Amino acid sequence: MHNIFKNSYAIQDPEIVDFIKHIDFSEALWDNSVTKNFCNAYKNWILSSADNNFIGLNNFTYAIYSNGASQAFDMFYIKNKNRRFRCFKGEYVYHKLAWRNNWNDWTFIEDSPLEFNDAVVISLPFSDTGNKHVEMDSVLEICDRLQIPVLIDCIYFGICNNINFDLSFNCITDVVFSLSKTFPVANARIGIRFTKTDDDDLMFVYDKMNYNNRLGSHLGLNLLQNFSPDFVYNKYKSKQLECCSVLNITPSNTVLFGVDNFKKYNQYNRGTNTNRLSLQDLLILNNLQMKEILYANSNKQ
Repeated sequence: MHNIFKNSYAIQDPEIVDFIKHIDFSEALWDNSVTKNFCNAYKNWILSSADNNFIGLNNFTYAIYSNGASQAFDMFYIKNKNRRFRCFKGEYVYHKLAWRNNWNDWTFIEDSPLEFNDAVVISLPFSDTGNKHVEMDSVLEICDRLQIPVLIDCIYFGICNNINFDLSFNCITDVVFSLSKTFPVANARIGIRFTKTDDDDLMFVYDKMNYNNRLGSHLGLNLLQNFSPDFVYNKYKSKQLECCSVLNITPSNTVLFGVDNFKKYNQYNRGTNTNRLSLQDLLILNNLQMKEILYANSNKQ
């Protein structure tokens, strides 16, 4: 089978692409308020979703620009460098690569009990399925009890549906969002980090100096003001359902994905009991083109 289903990235939606091409950046570098305006708009954008509900986001007083989600990840690693890092199997590979190369002390949550000196990263929706991880709440309850710091990675927000979550767990120190999977702007590095405290880390230093990415802020602000957080999911939901029907897989809560529960597509396994198939390249095709590729790549008996 062709690797068309392997990697995930934003849908190249023609309407969004055309909109981006017509954004005027001529004054963006000299706009002293653009990053602050972007962060305020991003929080309101998240809370405006009719299809998802993140309770307790207002408990995170500080919202600052992040160069994609990865800058916030790196800062979480640095601040917890003396802890053992933990994540679920199937999590975003960036974490494992960073820990492998820089911190030897890490292990999957499934392989060892959580301990007080751990630090945890969990994606919501979960990277391997596009759904909420079934063990997420139980892990957070343990982290609350043991006072384990947790970063919640929400980079699939903007392309998901029916994700309802309470962020009021005391253990959650960082909540991170990015526009890289929602809109075709990954190279612009547009994200945001929410925290409860200002510990004057390097991201806060940049923010206080107003030394952030103004081009990314300007681009992100324009997108947030013109496309709702439910736009992409609602536009492509029907095509996602059709793809999953042909492939005989389960539609994910994240529109990019279908989940193979029967291990028919093991070449897309990421270390868990299911396989994730990425559909973004098919979703922008016309129905005839989409069906031709689907049937050519399906494992129907």
